[in-house]
Amino acid sequence: AATKLASAEKLMYFCTDQLGLEQDFEQKQMPDGKLLVDGFLLCIDVSRGMNRNFDDQLKFVSNLYNQLAKTKKPIVVVLTKCDEGVERYIRDAHTFALSKKNLQVVETSARSNVNIDLAFSTLVQLIDKSRGKTKIIPYFEALKQQSQQIAAAKDKYEWLVSRIVKNHNETWSNMSRKMQSSPEYQDYVYLEGTQKAKKLFLQHVHRLKQEHIERRRKMYLAMLPQAFEALIPDLDEIDHLSCIKVEKLLETKPDFLKWFIVLEETPWDATSHIDNTENERIPFDLMETQPAEQLYEAHLEKLRNERKRAEMRRAFKENLETSPFITPGKPWEEARSFIMNEDFYMWLEESIYMDIYSKHQKQIIEKAKEEFQELLLEYSELFYELELDAKPSKEKMGVIQDVLGEEQRFKALQKLQAERDALILKHIHFVYHPTKETCPSCPVCIDSKIEHLISSRFIRPSERNQKNLLLDSNIDRINLVILGKDGLARELANEIRALCTNDDKYVIEGKMYELSLRPIEGNVRLPVNSFQTPTFQPHGCLCLYNSKESLSYVVESIEKSRESTIGRRDNHLVHLPLTLILVNKRGDTSGETLHSLIQQGQQIASKLQCVFLDPASAGIGYGRNINEKQISQVLKGLLDSKRNLNLVSSTSSIKDLADIDLRIVMCLMCGDPFNADDILLPILQSQTYRPSQCGSSSSV
Repeated sequence: AATKLASAEKLMYFCTDQLGLEQDFEQKQMPDGKLLVDGFLLCIDVSRGMNRNFDDQLKFVSNLYNQLAKTKKPIVVVLTKCDEGVERYIRDAHTFALSKKNLQVVETSARSNVNIDLAFSTLVQLIDKSRGKTKIIPYFEALKQQSQQIAAAKDKYEWLVSRIVKNHNETWSNMSRKMQSSPEYQDYVYLEGTQKAKKLFLQHVHRLKQEHIERRRKMYLAMLPQAFEALIPDLDEIDHLSCIKVEKLLETKPDFLKWFIVLEETPWDATSHIDNTENERIPFDLMETQPAEQLYEAHLEKLRNERKRAEMRRAFKENLETSPFITPGKPWEEARSFIMNEDFYMWLEESIYMDIYSKHQKQIIEKAKEEFQELLLEYSELFYELELDAKPSKEKMGVIQDVLGEEQRFKALQKLQAERDALILKHIHFVYHPTKETCPSCPVCIDSKIEHLISSRFIRPSERNQKNLLLDSNIDRINLVILGKDGLARELANEIRALCTNDDKYVIEGKMYELSLRPIEGNVRLPVNSFQTPTFQPHGCLCLYNSKESLSYVVESIEKSRESTIGRRDNHLVHLPLTLILVNKRGDTSGETLHSLIQQGQQIASKLQCVFLDPASAGIGYGRNINEKQISQVLKGLLDSKRNLNLVSSTSSIKDLADIDLRIVMCLMCGDPFNADDILLPILQSQTYRPSQCGSSSSV
């Protein structure tokens, strides 16, 4: 039967998400007049209310029940707010239900969302008897199941958030839209609501941010010791400074901004600097934190320890030098007890002292050997009466040792008797067979040094080449340096060699020339890339480029080469003829236009005062950098330059030199600190010297 309602125009339903936001949701109101009702939920609040008597509430509910019972409709008693329920109130409510023809009671909590569905499904079952009977679960058992369900849903939701949200800068509005279709998101929101889902999201984002900040912090702290090493490596400068004064000192260093950045807002981890991944400099306000102060103290302690270890090394070396117990050849095991003390062991490992001792032994042994050789020279009369085979008898060796035995220089090698005897035999052998191989100063014998000096300044040609040089006046020699980068020099050298005869001869205007090429592509200050060598005197340089970088390399190399010869006698490299050529780009897509490269090349050629050749045409053949006409043009220009400078030696001039014979006799002592180079170089630097025809390796 229809029932008249007294709640007309009131909202039929709203949920907790709509509290305070009622106008943002669809609103349905109670209709006016009569409404068909199939059952009733009779609610009893079992919590302890302010200014509310539970017994009065129970009387009101009892009267209400009497009115509802007249409708003959099913009734279910619902105990609300069981999460804050009073045990006596719950017990009295159950007693009330039992007294009214065994009314079914459902214990609920809307806040915890426990048994809410069960209350409605129980009423529906009473209305529709065809449905299966609903099992009523007590509140605490239902709460336990609900908690397990919520925990499982929470784990799945947190997994979803961690999988999707990787950046701490993500916002809830964007991410919630992405997660709306996911069942993990839907289940958790149904159980706990949107606000708790948002709260978990914000916690995850906060955790990501803290992890990001911690990674940045660790990176900065890892860089800090390097910054200290670079900016304040001197202990004397910082030994007695406080942390505040050290910070001021750091700011005065020229490389301060290379390591640190001063932020307008601090602390750094509360600013946008945490997301500036391109700038890895250390925020300067990090210096005010305890970990940074600890690292500074560690740096200070490290410098102090290094100084102390250095002092220990020096003290140990001084101990070795002044101790009368340290003699040549004495083993470490015997010497250790005389020179080691507790301080040494405290600061350095024994292996370090052993290394220092080994180096010291090497020095004093070498010095003792030199002094012993001097002793042998002073007693030269001992070796006059030996046989010519220079094999002294045991008696003679005994006499030698007896005579020298009182000398301190003899006693110094007491622990190296085998080496001392070997020095005596070597000296005897040298007395009767004086050669650079038997010289006591070998391999620094003065004869060996002079031969090496001469051979390094002049490579002796073979007899065949020397004969051809004297007899064939139609062949001249051209030494050409090819300067380029990234394979340009080697490629052009190979192309020029392909145009030569089998014996590296090149024909210019009907005349044959011997062509020697030296491609250079590296640092010209290194000996391996030098323009000039003892066997190669350049007559000109061909400079290649095909880009801005290769042109810069050419300019830098020419300037370095000229700087290296300033102040030297053989400074002809300053006036070395140069030719600058722009070679084919070979499909380069760098965007540099041919016009701009030509213009830059012309400017550089003007600066270097050299010839600039137009670039090779596109139709000169596959794999070629420049054409044969350009090569001939360059070589012809070098020949003209050689003739003007009188660098080409004619046959008659060589024959004239053959009649000149200047003999120089030098007497130098092996081991003499005076350098033989100072005597020979003024002679060897002359452009007209040549090998002696007598064949001696030490005459020119």
